[in-house]
Amino acid sequence: MPIRPLAPDVVSKIAAGEVVERPASVVKELVENSLDAGASQVNIEVKAGGMSSIRVWDNGVGMPGDEVDLAFQRHATSKIASLADLDSSTSLGFRGEALPSIAHVAEVELVTRTREEMSGTCVRVRDGTVVERGTRAHPEGTAVTVRHLFRNVPARLKYLKSPSAEAGQITALVSHYALAFPEVRFSLVVDGRRALQTSGNGKLRDVLAEVYGVQVAQAMLEVGRPGEEGGGGSAVSGYVSPSSVTRANRSYITFFVNRRWIQSRMMTRAVEKAYEGLLAVGRYPVAVISLSLPPQTIDVNVHPAKREIRFAQESIVFNSVYGAVRRTLMEKMPVPEIGTAPPSQRPVAGPHFVAAPINVASTGVEQAAAPPPVPLEPGSPPGLPPLRVLGQSGNTYIVAEGPDGLYLIDQHAAHERVVFEEVLAQQARRGVEVQSLLEPLAIDLSLGQEESLRTGQETLAGFGFAVEPFGDRACLVRAVPAVLAGGGIAEALKEILDRLQEEPEKVRVEEKVAITVACHSAVRAGQRLSHEEMVGLVRQLEKAASPRTCPHGRPTMVHLSSGQLQREFGRT
Repeated sequence: MPIRPLAPDVVSKIAAGEVVERPASVVKELVENSLDAGASQVNIEVKAGGMSSIRVWDNGVGMPGDEVDLAFQRHATSKIASLADLDSSTSLGFRGEALPSIAHVAEVELVTRTREEMSGTCVRVRDGTVVERGTRAHPEGTAVTVRHLFRNVPARLKYLKSPSAEAGQITALVSHYALAFPEVRFSLVVDGRRALQTSGNGKLRDVLAEVYGVQVAQAMLEVGRPGEEGGGGSAVSGYVSPSSVTRANRSYITFFVNRRWIQSRMMTRAVEKAYEGLLAVGRYPVAVISLSLPPQTIDVNVHPAKREIRFAQESIVFNSVYGAVRRTLMEKMPVPEIGTAPPSQRPVAGPHFVAAPINVASTGVEQAAAPPPVPLEPGSPPGLPPLRVLGQSGNTYIVAEGPDGLYLIDQHAAHERVVFEEVLAQQARRGVEVQSLLEPLAIDLSLGQEESLRTGQETLAGFGFAVEPFGDRACLVRAVPAVLAGGGIAEALKEILDRLQEEPEKVRVEEKVAITVACHSAVRAGQRLSHEEMVGLVRQLEKAASPRTCPHGRPTMVHLSSGQLQREFGRT
């Protein structure tokens, strides 16, 4: 095929694909335009996940009527005039690509009015061309309605997720802008249902309560002091959670640089380093960190969607974030009260074990009490020999003897594997053992968790959960899988709802739910087990399909062979 220039409409659609990936991309561009226009109130309404229609209206300064047509021309903008302006720009947008890109893949109607004008200007654009222009009564500000997104780009439509999944993306996006601009009143309505409403009172903790729930917001620790600056003119502010409030993934760690929501591995590492020694493996904090920097020290013109930025002095940024978060944790994190015990020390309860007393002070190897060690029955799957339980080390590892040396079994990982396979098996045959609660349990939810509850009821019911909405940002639990009856219900359910946001595939969702149930119901490290409980656990591990790893992929046991022992003692 010879080289030839592409048709203008093809060029426009290709360029639009870089800016408009999905309905949430449209909402992002329109909300940023509203914020750049100085709006103190931004309203968003979406239908069918944004694929049917998206409407964003604000009370910003509006556009003069004679400039409206220019707004739909590519690279026409009021935010910069030269390349040098990029170094001092503080606006969220600056390329002049948003409206033209949207107008090439959807039908757009824009109505706007400035304070000086008597009536608003209304234009309708289709395929990048203005098809109708007129005047209309309209308050000061701008309203943009986008209909039939990707109607002329069917290839893009087939890669979109379900309407509920796309609505979830939009909800998460608007939540982040609400966190970055607490002084702006945000309202989000999804299919006629109010999904988010902030007061715009300027208090970040109030927005945290709306997005993450009241309990999380109350526990959060404020980062930074008024007027405090770090190196390079940086200033760090925001909120971080104490070590008692954690999540199973990093999705609750949020960063803003000059109020722009970004993704940064370097800043994530800084936060995680600040929490070193304070969190269990695989647990992550809730954090909303805002970093103010001189505009000339960052480059925002890196990613088409401006999700990533470059820092002129990464080491200064890293140290500023790390120092501010670490100092907050050391100075403000509450000391646990006497008489409280961490969740890892709750008694064992469930179908596999009877409740056992806990000896927190136990050290060394606990010698098995009467009856004496009993050899396990044969019939182990390949790779797992018959084992004889000897005792427990550090209330964490089961010490066992096999045909060729010693085995140290991680009791939590082993029990996780057993419960995981049993829960999946019960779910597959639709026979999950359910435990009704004597009293319904009320649980606060984040905005995303509330959305997952609304769309994931069938999945939760399949695993034995009876859960129903309970007002705004809360739910009522009436029944749970029997393995969870011993405790950890709230933590497990919240983690499951987070997982439902991440995984669109049903098979992966079911696996993630089973992993979460197993993790929160399994016996904990630091928990003393009786000899009968240890033997029972090892016997159940024998029958597992994959006994050598937990559902997360970590090993359940370590083997110290007879040959290794002889070498260590100099016998060979």
